[in-house]
Amino acid sequence: MFSEKVYQKLKEVPKGYVTTYKELAISLNCKAYRAVGNALNKNPYAPIVPCHRVVKSNSSLGGFALNIDEKIKLLQSEGVIVKDNKIMDFKNKLWKF
Repeated sequence: MFSEKVYQKLKEVPKGYVTTYKELAISLNCKAYRAVGNALNKNPYAPIVPCHRVVKSNSSLGGFALNIDEKIKLLQSEGVIVKDNKIMDFKNKLWKF
């Protein structure tokens, strides 16, 4: 099942890093960025599967099933700085598979 593959792959992203919907899709050999987002929106394994670590390719936060303030809080607790709903030092915080 596609969702399960997304969840398994996302577990590879360590604390203190983020990845993008695009990077996650590419790691699964597909271009279904929106399908990745849809799977994450329904993530039954949070926080074991850290969907809060997935952001847009332009470093903006994207969505979060709970609320965006909770996503910011989780990221900042892991050492990821968020300012104006964007990841600071995005280039160095981006996890590529």
